[in-house]
Amino acid sequence: MIWILAGLALGVVVGYYLPFTYSIDYSLYMSVAILATMDSIFGAIKSGFESKYDNIIFLTGFIGNALLAIILTYIGDRLGLPLYYVAILVFGSRLFDNLSIIRRHIVTNMRNKKRGK
Repeated sequence: MIWILAGLALGVVVGYYLPFTYSIDYSLYMSVAILATMDSIFGAIKSGFESKYDNIIFLTGFIGNALLAIILTYIGDRLGLPLYYVAILVFGSRLFDNLSIIRRHIVTNMRNKKRGK
C-alpha cells in the first residue's frame, strides 16, 4: 500500500510542475476519467486495509474504469445525451463508500492501539 501512496504523491508533484494543458473541449472527458481513477485508487487503499489487495486487479480496474468513463462520455457526447452523469453518479458513490470504509478502518485501528489490543 505504501507504493500506492508514493505513486500518488509522485503523480501530484509531477502534475503540479509539468506544464501540461489540454483543450477545453476535453475537460469533461478529463474530469470523468480523473473521477474514475480516483475511485480505483480509493478501492485499492480499501483493499489494502482489508488485506485483499491484488496488483493485477488494481491495474485492470484502474484502466477499465477510466476507459469505461471516457467511452460513456464520448457516446453521450455524440448522441447529445449527458451520459457522463452515469459515470459521475456511480464512481462518486463508490468513492464516498470506499472513503467511509477507509475511515472506519483507521478509526478502529486507532481505538485498538489506544486500548492496547
